[in-house]
Amino acid sequence: MPTRRHFIESLVRVGATVPALTNDGLDQLRRLASGVTGRAPADVARDEDFWLQVQQAFTLDRTLINLNNGGVSPSPRVVQDAMRRYLDYSNTAPAYTMWQILEPEIEAVRRRLAASFGCDPEEMAITRNASEALEAVQLGIPLERGDEVLTTTQDYPRMLTTWHQRERREGIVLREITFPVPPPSQEDLAERIERAITPKTKVIHVCHITNLTGQIFPIKRIVQRARARGIEVIVDGAHAYAHFPFTRDDLDCDYYGTSLHKWLLAPHGTGFLYVRKAKIANVWPLMAAPPEMNGNIRKFEEIGTHPAANHNAIAEALSFHEGIGAERKAARLRYLFQRWAKRLEHLPRVRILTPYDPAQSCGLASVAIDGMDPNKLVAYLWDTHRIIVTPIVHKEFSCMRVTPNVYTTTLEIDRFGEVMEDVLRKGLPT
Repeated sequence: MPTRRHFIESLVRVGATVPALTNDGLDQLRRLASGVTGRAPADVARDEDFWLQVQQAFTLDRTLINLNNGGVSPSPRVVQDAMRRYLDYSNTAPAYTMWQILEPEIEAVRRRLAASFGCDPEEMAITRNASEALEAVQLGIPLERGDEVLTTTQDYPRMLTTWHQRERREGIVLREITFPVPPPSQEDLAERIERAITPKTKVIHVCHITNLTGQIFPIKRIVQRARARGIEVIVDGAHAYAHFPFTRDDLDCDYYGTSLHKWLLAPHGTGFLYVRKAKIANVWPLMAAPPEMNGNIRKFEEIGTHPAANHNAIAEALSFHEGIGAERKAARLRYLFQRWAKRLEHLPRVRILTPYDPAQSCGLASVAIDGMDPNKLVAYLWDTHRIIVTPIVHKEFSCMRVTPNVYTTTLEIDRFGEVMEDVLRKGLPT
């Protein structure tokens, strides 16, 4: 078997190229960011010249207004280019180029994600999405018949479905609590969960930020109160990581799953699972791993053949995110949210379901229009104005979710506001 060095040298001799690890776009972004060093994030959030340059990093269709970045976001060009390079290179001789050369580079991505999240790399598994990450813990954590899992009615449907399957299969009990939108405070959220704990509660499953209204939960308070009672807490961070700044120590959690194709702008089908080192051996992986991997975080990556290109290009997405700056990015997202919400909040029948408090929200937010069907409203916005938003029809409330991103212009936000004002004056066409 030739060595990696020998293989690369042979490529160079015949004039071939190995995928580049740098890109001029990232250098331009670093220069752009250096020009606003020292300025307050809230000030930069309103600097349209700065964000115009960020917007140029994307390949977009500007004939439509995409305000549904909560499910999946477009990646900047630098990420798309990296993924194509890795994929092209993989296909030159995948048994060697993908498995022997590119796949081992997952360790560099692991180290960078761990540094960003603030954990040991040996606690960081790279997954395909938040669902895979969370289900590894949901289905892998030992529970017995009659054990209770506590969550909320506003947790993500797939995660609730996972717990309901364990109910049917193993006889555990899922208990769901409610909370108003918006809630009175974060302390109210923590107290609602604490009041619902019983002697049979073994797990609390809670969103870091909900996908419905963008409500941020006081995770550290919930975790520490639960830990004092010997209760495990699984945190669904699908919409949180790279949306607003935090680290593992800000949460003090033991289990955390997220998607990276939302707010990090990484390739579609990427995520991570954090498990505190002392907890790894106690959680069964979704797909079987040998016993010698019991305490190895990589057991959660035992999924069979998969492309290396997706997870390797996470590195470029991290560089893009860090180039903008997490605080600047969050400030911009909050600015865009509040720009449209405060324009509409005083109009009749409008209820903003997301708090303005920066500790409780960021860029993902929802608005309810009393007496108006959100499905019809969303269809009208798309069919007539080519504006993409998300209808939310929950058993407790209905609303419309609006999720801009760093490539969204204020002109697009203002166009959305203008159309909404017109709808509220005239109603939807029949």
